[in-house]
Amino acid sequence: MLHQLICHSDTPSAAVDRIDVAVARPEPGILALRYTVAGRIASISLAPPSEPQRTDDLWRTTCFEAFVEAAPGAGYYEFNLSPSSKWAAYHFTDYREGMALAELSPPAIITGANATHIDVDALIYLPANDEPWQLALTAVIEETDGAKSYWALKHPPGKADFHHSDGFVLELA
Repeated sequence: MLHQLICHSDTPSAAVDRIDVAVARPEPGILALRYTVAGRIASISLAPPSEPQRTDDLWRTTCFEAFVEAAPGAGYYEFNLSPSSKWAAYHFTDYREGMALAELSPPAIITGANATHIDVDALIYLPANDEPWQLALTAVIEETDGAKSYWALKHPPGKADFHHSDGFVLELA
């Protein structure tokens, strides 16, 4: 399934024309994502490639994110995926509450880029179950001049808030 992210109206982007996300659940515990950014890629701040490692504060610059409610009433996970291959995974018990490091296998991240596109492919490993997952897919894009734009499948009213329940609009069986 291919889904288009929407730029938050308060944070327009001069560099990005479009962000699409391909989503699949090839096995009960695997989330496969491909974020594709189209635009003037030289104007986007991209961290250089690095060894995959858990790193906090990735959302402060260009970062792709997935929020997953994997089982009803069990809170949700937040995954931060840097084009550099650094990553972070957290579990929340409720809206912005009970944050803890998610003890899961590290995601696999592969990035490819040219002058007009960036592709970030990620495999995220979650506890396997047969419940439908509720997803909020998002991105933070930092431009080389420091401007940031916030992208999501759906934004709640007001400022950008990726944790808000209004953003969990995609159900993945």
